[in-house]
Amino acid sequence: MSTKIAIVDDNVFLQKAIAEKLSFFDDLVLKFTAVDGNDLQKKLEQNKCIDLILMDIEMPVCNGIEATKIIKSKYPQIKIIMLTVFDNDENIFNAIKAGADGYLLKEVNPKELHQGIVETLNGGAAMNPSIALKTLKLLRNPVNFEEKCQEEIKLTTREVEVLEQLSKGLNYNVIADNLFLSPSTVRKHIENIYNKLQVHNKLEAIQKAKSNNLI
Repeated sequence: MSTKIAIVDDNVFLQKAIAEKLSFFDDLVLKFTAVDGNDLQKKLEQNKCIDLILMDIEMPVCNGIEATKIIKSKYPQIKIIMLTVFDNDENIFNAIKAGADGYLLKEVNPKELHQGIVETLNGGAAMNPSIALKTLKLLRNPVNFEEKCQEEIKLTTREVEVLEQLSKGLNYNVIADNLFLSPSTVRKHIENIYNKLQVHNKLEAIQKAKSNNLI
């Protein structure tokens, strides 16, 4: 019997990449894709016969964590695996709290994705080893993320300018030209931004800056 899957991701290119991974397996059938949580809810009303959703986190209108809460309250039988590029503690914590049944990174290969889907449908919890380790650490040392969110993050005016340029997809050299800085100064600013925001890459920095209304 085939497993009916839905993919939720605002990036159509990534939707296709995930669909391609699923296509290697005859027991998985992609029923539909959605671009955000609201789109997912509309499509589920028309087609409730879904076994499992592969859910992105960062999406406009209704993100993956909000969507997971809603879907789990309406359709508790549907399994949800978060499939994301973000492996920071806060996202992992919030996804599990929202009711996610698994948490995988988008770099997962087709075989591991299939294995994770089968495990989750059988009552397990699909997780990359690195995610499982972070989850254990969170259980051992709980963090109050609500308090953490309230901590004021202070960026300098120049750091905000660099971050805004970065969010437009510009490279270091173009940012340097636009702001009349040297590329090495831009790199130093970005290093400081990552430290202050406690992130590891550009995507995480932009996401956190937006959620804290810094850009």
